Amino acid sequence: MTQDYIRQRERRTGWYLTIPAVLVLLLVYAYPIIWAFVSSLFTENLSTNLTREFSGFDNYVRLALDGRFWSSIWNTAVFTVVSLIFELGLGLGIALTLDQGFRGRGFVRTAAILPWALPTALIALAWRWIFNDQFGVWNDMLVNWFHIIPESISWLGDPFWAMVAVIAADVWKTTSFVAILLLAGLQSIPQDLYEAHAIDGASPWQSFRQITLPLIMPQILIAMLFRFALAFGIFDLVLVMTGGGPGGATEMVSLYIYDTVMRYLDFGYGAALVVVTFLILIAVVAIAGLSIAKSRTATGVE
Repeated sequence: MTQDYIRQRERRTGWYLTIPAVLVLLLVYAYPIIWAFVSSLFTENLSTNLTREFSGFDNYVRLALDGRFWSSIWNTAVFTVVSLIFELGLGLGIALTLDQGFRGRGFVRTAAILPWALPTALIALAWRWIFNDQFGVWNDMLVNWFHIIPESISWLGDPFWAMVAVIAADVWKTTSFVAILLLAGLQSIPQDLYEAHAIDGASPWQSFRQITLPLIMPQILIAMLFRFALAFGIFDLVLVMTGGGPGGATEMVSLYIYDTVMRYLDFGYGAALVVVTFLILIAVVAIAGLSIAKSRTATGVE
């Protein structure tokens, strides 16, 4: 048997083994989305006494003209992109540090994952107290310790600073998760490559740019994919810290969907919001998946 035939048989066997998992995923994820799409074709709210009335694509026309929805999408995009940039930068720095040999490295690695392990609602409550305008530690440090500002600032009451505060809390919690993913990629790189590169006269920066970065690019893209999906669906952190305020400045699309369904009891329109948000998420994930596949091909990773 040729090597190509063996490889094709292994791939075919792999597909057979994944079929049960694919069926379970279709049952868990595809069925709710199909049901949400069907529900979005009906109007079911207080004006119809919570009875279903077929309305076709009226909910989607309403969605296209809904400024609050597009504002929540923009807030979600800003939160996701900015938090991803900081989490990848800080996570890579932490991963490079933890990859070095030093005393107590095992303890530091364990401690680094603690923020990710803590409950999000608890973290959000702690950061809400930190940014409190009257007795928060952040204002106390800036006013009384370092004398950077003359008086306390209402961080969560200002649209710009409220978004900054939410992003800061998310970055503090999830950077460790990104660092652990990247650390796994760093430890898979053979040290012989660095030694050979150093013999050729390469500097540490050249080794990082020519060896480390290309070889951990698949892990970087996977970390981005995970964090994008989680950040795009952020809910509890924002709900506890700001509730979407002030004035909707930190209202994410998940909070808007929650209010539409649970507060306003507009089930048909809420289903349309879910479908469109899901399609946006799938489109970005598909693009990221193609990038990961190309990266693996370029680096020779099967």
